[in-house]
Amino acid sequence: MAKERLQQVGFAGLIGAVAGATLTAHRGRAAAAVGALAGAAGLGAAEAVARARQRPGEIPALWSRILASGALAAPLGWAADRLTGAGPVPVATAAGAAAGAIGLRPQKVLLGPVVGALIGLGLGRSGQRAGSVAAAAAVVGFRVSSAVLFRDPQLSLLAERAAAEDLPFVVPLASQTRYVGTDYVRSLAQVLGGTYTPEVADIGIVASLDELAGPSFDPAGVDPLVREFYEHTTRFALDIVPEWRMWVRPGYLLYRTVLARPLGQANVPANQKETLRGVRSRIDTVSDPTGAITVRGWIRSTADTDEPIYVGIYTTYRHEGRGYVSVGFPVPQGDFTATLLPVGRPDGGLTLTSRSDLPHPGHYLAYIDPQTRDLTALEVPGFAEQLDVWADGGQLRADHAFSVFGFPFLVLHYAIRRKS
Repeated sequence: MAKERLQQVGFAGLIGAVAGATLTAHRGRAAAAVGALAGAAGLGAAEAVARARQRPGEIPALWSRILASGALAAPLGWAADRLTGAGPVPVATAAGAAAGAIGLRPQKVLLGPVVGALIGLGLGRSGQRAGSVAAAAAVVGFRVSSAVLFRDPQLSLLAERAAAEDLPFVVPLASQTRYVGTDYVRSLAQVLGGTYTPEVADIGIVASLDELAGPSFDPAGVDPLVREFYEHTTRFALDIVPEWRMWVRPGYLLYRTVLARPLGQANVPANQKETLRGVRSRIDTVSDPTGAITVRGWIRSTADTDEPIYVGIYTTYRHEGRGYVSVGFPVPQGDFTATLLPVGRPDGGLTLTSRSDLPHPGHYLAYIDPQTRDLTALEVPGFAEQLDVWADGGQLRADHAFSVFGFPFLVLHYAIRRKS
């Protein structure tokens, strides 16, 4: 524990040193050296205090997270200033817009560039033109304003160093490399010591819908075509039409460029033109020595380049007489999990939803310790999704809707057809 705390403080000190150097670089090398020392000491001390006051079940204090985000923004602002010479207003506006986009809410997306522009104008009038100062001030100013205006949490610490069996609604599978990609299940089989089988010919994302039976879902009432899709998914081909809300598009394009494509995960098409390239859908599996399938990885990628769209690990489990579907999306050293409650539709279709008063449905971000396999899990209460699959005149349709803090931002419309 003490060693981990020391590493946290040391990493914060490193961030502080880089921030301090870039914040004072416009004053000369001597000032930059002093700034680096002051930044390392200041942010390292702040991290030590925040960690010492952190209680079990809490994430570090908001004030320490705000300081860290400002420190991370400083070198980016310095680089933008050196490369473009844009001045404090454009740099601060861009920094505020990026911070607002990360906040996801429409209000935050709009608030970010406004706060950034106001701070940039103020710095410009005062004669302060350093891009590092503009970026750091914009991010800190936005986060303080956001904390005052929007008080409900975006993340909450669910568990720290918990065993995987204590969190059945979290898929405890991480990516061992920085790139997830379409070969993830192959590399996972090596880690687990199981038998890898690519592109299984006739398999579903669940073994049987009967595993999901519960008070809200009776498998006997499901349309046979819907059941076949879930139990024999590879018999079907999918066409996707994304419907993005305009307010989220700038933030998504930034996320896609900076994170999704380099990561090889959660790379949803940005428009209908991209979907014309087609979707390749397949399921890779990992089996134990008895031949039982332990991992089902549903991989969706673009048909022409095999660029990953989604790499999801599908699992089912039962708790207190209900069945649940948990879908894990591996990321480096962690996993983003969507745990969904099955609900029957009057037309024989199936709804999988995270909107529920039950304790398990929801979204979780977990760090997986590479040595102990223990989980540190965060709940993401503002995120919600619902997937509806139904038969329509002998064909299958699906709508996959996403929202954040009650604001819809994306619907994926699927046309599902049997492969020839």
